[in-house]
Amino acid sequence: MATFSSCSSLKQHFIILSFLFAIATGLHSPVTRRFTSIFSFGDSITDTGNLLAVSRSESRRLPSSAFPPNGRTFFHRPSGRRCDGRLIIDFLAEALGFPFLPPYYGSLEQLEHGANFAVAGASALNSSFLAERGIASRITNISLGLQLNNFKHFLPSLCSSSSDCKEVLRTSLVLMGEIGGNDYNHAIQQGINIEEIRDLVPLVVDIITSSINELIKLGAVTFLVPGNFPIGCSPSHLTRFQGSDKDKYDPSTGCLTWLNHLSEHHNKLLQEELEKLQNRHPDANIVYVDYYNSTMRLYRSPNQFGFTETLKACCGSGGPYNYNPSRSCAYPPLEQCCNDPSSHISWDGIHYTEATYRLLADVVFEDLMNTISSDHFVTKSKI
Repeated sequence: MATFSSCSSLKQHFIILSFLFAIATGLHSPVTRRFTSIFSFGDSITDTGNLLAVSRSESRRLPSSAFPPNGRTFFHRPSGRRCDGRLIIDFLAEALGFPFLPPYYGSLEQLEHGANFAVAGASALNSSFLAERGIASRITNISLGLQLNNFKHFLPSLCSSSSDCKEVLRTSLVLMGEIGGNDYNHAIQQGINIEEIRDLVPLVVDIITSSINELIKLGAVTFLVPGNFPIGCSPSHLTRFQGSDKDKYDPSTGCLTWLNHLSEHHNKLLQEELEKLQNRHPDANIVYVDYYNSTMRLYRSPNQFGFTETLKACCGSGGPYNYNPSRSCAYPPLEQCCNDPSSHISWDGIHYTEATYRLLADVVFEDLMNTISSDHFVTKSKI
């Protein structure tokens, strides 16, 4: 089971994390020997530059990830990531001894060690299906299905035959998500009734598990499948529903409980369906990564992890949560930013800071290490 280390300070935690990364990248590490590439699917939590590349190729308005202060902590320039630095996928690639995973769209890099198909704003469900239900995506019409189709078109470039492709996938790590959050977030922001949104959950989960099933048929074996985040703690939603009745908030965190219940519902159903999928494919290695409880640990005990601001965005334009949808971080160019992003859980009111992603990457990596070092498969992790 993956756990946050029980250290008393963030510094101690980073020392432990660095030690784990050193193990992973060592010459004799079973993790390093096991994987030859990484393939990733998802949305802005994982996008390392795909939406930026798509926008440029289509001569569209550039996304906020193209502007500072995005990238200020690590890359020292905008890198196509909606973050001040690295994402979970970046830390995971580093831990496994890979370079940062290049975006699939518009990439000029060699992709023999994998590619990232995640696109900021992407939904699990098809955009036309969502539109029929009054849910519009103003960012992109790319869905998980399209990402998977792009992957299928890309795969033959890495292998000369079906058996070769199966071998490529057998030795690859697949990060499936987080995906599905935008299906709910877009609906919430557009005023869709919560019961109608809950009706989407089985459909979203089905798309995720169906995509994993397709990849298993192609030869993939090892999957990391994150659940949804506690969206009731997002400054964007807290701003929208500011002034709600006090009984709608968690008194210990200030998060909106009814929105977090939606995340919990998604995660419960996802775990149930992943367990069924695992039973149908006993030779696969399907690991559920508990983003929800991992992140809630930060909200409940922020000082333990070095955070002084939990619900206020680092980069924003004022208000109780430092979030304004009409003047969001970096776009239109807005360079207002807190002095120390690592003191904040939230980067821009929707996404997290590099400091938060680093801690979540610890959970992902521990789950992977525990799976690879054991002789049995797991379907979920707990904090």
